[in-house]
Formats: sequence, structure tokens, C-alpha cells
Amino acid sequence: MFHKILVPLDGSKRAEKILSYVEDMAQRYEAQAIFMQVIESKVVTSAEGAFITLSDEEFAQAKNQAETYLKGIEDEFRDKKIKTKNHIVYGPVVDAIISIAAQENVDLIAMASHGRGGLSRVFYGSVAAGALHRVDRPLFIIRARQAE
Repeated sequence: MFHKILVPLDGSKRAEKILSYVEDMAQRYEAQAIFMQVIESKVVTSAEGAFITLSDEEFAQAKNQAETYLKGIEDEFRDKKIKTKNHIVYGPVVDAIISIAAQENVDLIAMASHGRGGLSRVFYGSVAAGALHRVDRPLFIIRARQAE
């Protein structure tokens, strides 16, 4: 049923709550798990307006951290004989998820929602909600609260 499962991760323990579900599905369907992490930019405002920036050093550090993090996740899955792949992408998170999902032609996107509500969700937005409204393929979302 599923051949490729895209798993967006942000490095948090809450986001990793999806991993046991992905492991089960990947083993059950002999699917490939494709892990991704997005390096987001900082928004800087000035008199001239808002622009997005990361210094070369900040970008290199973020990229190295993402590579190390995703390699660790991949190693755990490969030890369980699950095929893996990873992508590190730069830009807006939801756009990156949609782009990699199309590029890899995934059958499912699996992610954990951080369970934000109220003003927090309005202020920070929700990657899960953004993906839900924009993806063109099945989306599997679990709610992972901070206390979990």
C-alpha cells in the first residue's frame, strides 16, 4: 500500500513521536522512510522592510546539525532493515514538505503535530495545519503534546 513515507522532523522529541508509527508502517509495507529536516531562515526587519537571512556560518552549522541528526535516525531504521533516505531543505517548512513529497513521489506524509492551540497556534502557525490544507496526498498526523 505504501512504498515511500515522508517524515518531516524538526529535531524535537515531540516530532519524533511519529517514528514508532513510521517504523511499523515501513516494516509492514516494506516501504522506504524518507526523513527530512528544513533549515528555516530568520526574519530580520529594518527600515527598508523585512528580509530573510542566515549567515554562511549559521547555515553551515544548521546543515551539519541536521545531517548528524538525520543520520542518527536513519541508522536506527537501517538497523531494523528499513530502507531510508534523507533530505535537508532550506526555506519555508510547508513549501519544503510539499516540494519533497512531489519530488520523491511519496505515498504518505507522516508527522507529529505539536498540539499548539489558542494564541500560540495563531502566532506561530501550524506546520501540520498548513500541510493538511495544501498537500495532494495522504497525510498521517499524530498529536504529540509537550508533556508526553
